[in-house]
Amino acid sequence: MIQGNYFQDNTDLQTHFDNLIDWKEIITAYEGDFHDAAKYKQTNDDRFAYAPSTVQEAIDYYKSTVDALGEIMGDFVAPRSKEMDQTGLKYENGKVTFPKAQEECYKTLKDAGLMPISISRQYGGLGLPATVQSIMCEIAARADAAFCLAYGNINIVEIMERFASEEMCNEWLPQIAAGKFSAAMALTEPNYGSDLPNVQTRATQDADGTWKINGAKRFITHACGYIDSPSVILTLARTGSPESGARGLSFFLVQGKDVHVAGIEHKMGLHCSPTCEVVFENSPGLLIGKTGYGLVKYSMGMMNAARLTIATQSLGIGTAAYYEAKKYASERIQFGKPIEKIPAVRKILDKMEREILATRCLVSETGRAIDLYHWRKERMLKEEGKSERDVNQDETIRRWEKLADLFTPMSKYYASEGCVALASDAIQIHGGSGYTEDYDVARIYRDSRITTIYEGTTQLQIVAAIGGVVSGMSASGQLRAYAEEEMSKFSPSTDLKSLWEKLEQAVHSYKSIGDGFTKDELAFETVEIAARFIAGMLLERSLSQVDGDLRKQRTKHSQDYNIDSLAIAEGNLLRLERANRQATAAV
Repeated sequence: MIQGNYFQDNTDLQTHFDNLIDWKEIITAYEGDFHDAAKYKQTNDDRFAYAPSTVQEAIDYYKSTVDALGEIMGDFVAPRSKEMDQTGLKYENGKVTFPKAQEECYKTLKDAGLMPISISRQYGGLGLPATVQSIMCEIAARADAAFCLAYGNINIVEIMERFASEEMCNEWLPQIAAGKFSAAMALTEPNYGSDLPNVQTRATQDADGTWKINGAKRFITHACGYIDSPSVILTLARTGSPESGARGLSFFLVQGKDVHVAGIEHKMGLHCSPTCEVVFENSPGLLIGKTGYGLVKYSMGMMNAARLTIATQSLGIGTAAYYEAKKYASERIQFGKPIEKIPAVRKILDKMEREILATRCLVSETGRAIDLYHWRKERMLKEEGKSERDVNQDETIRRWEKLADLFTPMSKYYASEGCVALASDAIQIHGGSGYTEDYDVARIYRDSRITTIYEGTTQLQIVAAIGGVVSGMSASGQLRAYAEEEMSKFSPSTDLKSLWEKLEQAVHSYKSIGDGFTKDELAFETVEIAARFIAGMLLERSLSQVDGDLRKQRTKHSQDYNIDSLAIAEGNLLRLERANRQATAAV
């Protein structure tokens, strides 16, 4: 695996940080009036010692944190990824044993204090906006996709910070932020994966008010805990009747010591990430928030963050694949020259690079959308004491929440599908050697394959995105307003304008299809055109924010990306228009 600082050696990632992200906008949304810095000034509380008091201090703080992670992931974790993968996990009598190299990596990150990225400073976390969290997740996934899950697992307790009582947060979050516990999210059951409203694990309340959980969960990452950090498992369980559906589900905190890990999956990839089957037998549970809100409000309220996490993990895996392919192509000599100079190989490398540039634009914009509604919403609810109804009337919140609800499934689908393609391209460049376990691309390819499946398959992401595309492209829709505003900031190319027209035609054709089954079949084609338009627009927008050789290089990639997108849009539009004609003829 290539070593080095995984932030400093990534030119495009640095370009995003230094030139393409509007930090003033993000920091204003996240830091507000720099209240954490004011708390430190008033109380001298060490939890707020690093809280920024100006925009520039915030930028410096974020960058130093990202840089520190980049160094550890590139120089310490990445060189151990092969050993972790090949050694794998051992399971015996309910206990999981990790490779020694993995224990060293976990301890290093824990000691560095770089794990609690989504936990706020008041509970001992780093206090970072989603935009920064996504950069850190990408860096971690590039080093090792499986270890990335271990690195970030405690941050799922963000759901507690948002919805649990103040007493519960004060008791548990500081311990979790300090690494005394690891964390797991238990939603899926043996017979219920995507069909969460029908999960059967039950929670019953004793006369003394104690909740007891009974049932089984499957595919639960790190339910077994981590070395010297026992787990807390955030568990979705039924408190209502068996027929109560989504509204009969609640969330509980269950300690790992009170459950039985019945086994771990033997997976195609992610070999050092334990995927557990968990059995609850009268396991004590602590209710998070209110009964009946576990799925309809709490789980769904965290969906955007979950999807962004997998999108950034996918981007990190794809980036790893590209760097490995680029290195191999520069060193492998055939016909008296490095294979990177062979046009067929160069073509693959160029396509890989432009796909990564476009995907990073889409993922970064998704982080921006989340930051611009989420923190303002939380502040109005918790600090200003406003009702949810009043908060939901705020035009800024409504706009960016609508866009985030569209961008998160879109970026999750696009980044994960692209990740698998990039990993496949990396193997192709390695030739027969890539098909062996001698090179890291084999592991990268195996690890990539899960990204289109967990946290919602690609097909479910399309279902989640299609409504936002169709309604968003209406005359007063948020997607249309957003695209027109962004395109007003630069001079769109002829190709981008054509792609915009294709998107309008696609949405019109899609809406005109009367048959529901056919409509569902062609949702992917419509969402794909929208995703490639948005990514292409953002890539083209970036040209006005950089200069010199960087602009020259990005211009070529932008032009080629939009040409690729137009060709895809043409084919997708033909399918949509044919279905529309057939539906009309049938009538």
